[in-house]
Amino acid sequence: MTDAPPPSSRRALVTGASLGIGEAFARRLAADGWDLVLVARDAGRLDALAAELTGRHGHRVETIAADLSTDDGCAAVEGRLTAEPPVELLVNNAGISLNTPFVRSAVADEARLVRLNVLAVLRLTHAALGPMVERSHGAVINVSSVAGFGVPMPGSTYSASKAWVTNFSESIGQSVAPLGVRVMALCPGYTRTGYHERAGIDMSRTPAWMWLRAADVVDEGLRDLRKGKAVSVPSWKYKLAVAGLRHAPRRLLRGASRDTRGRVGRSGG
Repeated sequence: MTDAPPPSSRRALVTGASLGIGEAFARRLAADGWDLVLVARDAGRLDALAAELTGRHGHRVETIAADLSTDDGCAAVEGRLTAEPPVELLVNNAGISLNTPFVRSAVADEARLVRLNVLAVLRLTHAALGPMVERSHGAVINVSSVAGFGVPMPGSTYSASKAWVTNFSESIGQSVAPLGVRVMALCPGYTRTGYHERAGIDMSRTPAWMWLRAADVVDEGLRDLRKGKAVSVPSWKYKLAVAGLRHAPRRLLRGASRDTRGRVGRSGG
């Protein structure tokens, strides 16, 4: 971790900050004048991004190299969230998906998904909210997914983990809103981040019109946070998709599911 900056400006902590939506948050917040605490596993990428953003915008950037699927990784970030100078915005973005049907995946892999997508979000949100409630100021954005509104990939536990993130964020957000603190679930659809390629998920059949830009997701998410929304779904096309997932008959949705990464046959795959 780098030396802590002086308490002269707003400060945001972003997890999964070295790539994708997390990197887009880091770039947008730095451009908007925030000091940053960036968290990811890849120390080299973090340090390079920190140097770039500091040189371009002149704001201080701390880095924490941590694996949030581990107790030690979570503890390191929890310590920063409860320390000074205070963090006014937490973006819980780190997460993973698995390209393996549940009945054929390793329990250790499934447990890592739950630790990162669920437990780390719970722990860091809890750590951040204590100081925020004391100050009567602050916000948490938990990056969830449109997938959490239904079962678009049968056999995958990713959508279940994101359903938890959205429900958790709405529930906790209601409890702290009267205290001057906001919690919002950001639920994008397919976003070009390199996420699927790193997970070994073939998305070649996904139509180009379904893809979002990470920068656009961040812009709409921050705009919805300012509006006080509990759940942000970027893009009209995914707002329509969420309406369908929430209200269409389950039988119809099961037949329409196109994401096959979690499906399994008797012979495997």
